Amino acid sequence: MQKARLVRRRIRAVRKTRDITHTMEMVAASKLRRAQERVVAARPYAAKLAEVMARLFTPELAERYPILRQPVRPRRAAVLLLTSNRGLAGAFNANLIREAQAAMAEHRAAGVETELHVAGRKGVAAFRFRRIPLALARSDIGDRPALADARSLADPLMLRFETGELDAVDVVFAHFKSPVSTPAVRMRILPVTPAREKGVGRAIHYLFEPSADEILARVVPLYVRNTIYRALVENAASEQGARRTAMKNATDNAEDMIERLTRTLNKARQAEITQQLAEIVGGAEALKG
Repeated sequence: MQKARLVRRRIRAVRKTRDITHTMEMVAASKLRRAQERVVAARPYAAKLAEVMARLFTPELAERYPILRQPVRPRRAAVLLLTSNRGLAGAFNANLIREAQAAMAEHRAAGVETELHVAGRKGVAAFRFRRIPLALARSDIGDRPALADARSLADPLMLRFETGELDAVDVVFAHFKSPVSTPAVRMRILPVTPAREKGVGRAIHYLFEPSADEILARVVPLYVRNTIYRALVENAASEQGARRTAMKNATDNAEDMIERLTRTLNKARQAEITQQLAEIVGGAEALKG
């Protein structure tokens, strides 16, 4: 009887856990749909801006403007890691942290002094637990990032790059391919070296109006800020996709556990009934004797 009571108690506890994980799965699915819409909306603008930069960028301009300088031998680099503020998302944050550590290890192996900037409570906690110093620790960016968030991250890094304090800046984030595929990736945002896509040509001569200085003063910072903004929205969508997958797996596991415990309970009840019948029969035989 004691065993059956314990199994019933455990079934009730697992059912409560299943209800919680199922609710979290539904919430994550709802947030994922909106996050996907932001990703889809951000990608065309980012692609067109990258195309403009690819057409505009020349080695001559890179020599004239500090924001476009191309250091031959970087001395100091920064790694910007984007993580989530909440857990229960499977290996989402662990993969991002691992990728950031790999980026730092590569820089240091090349003799480049590296500093770490982290946006996201989980990343901040992980590196503080490891007692790794952070140049920036932020946890105020939610799951609906805005352009102002990207600006607040990008502008200090651009200023330090222009003054020569930094020679390279990498951003580590989760690339949203699908709700079940969110690999951690690393992207170089400074120095600005836009990839030239196939079919994208560039004229040899340009007439700048009002002036090259004013155009570059607007386009280049916009390109860097938009790159970080896209990384933020991709990361937010990837977080919700990973959380939905993790909570679905947890719910399925709870269902399997309830099924196994129910079978165990039925066996325990059957054993109790058999024992009680045996005791009744034994008592009846004893009264006959």
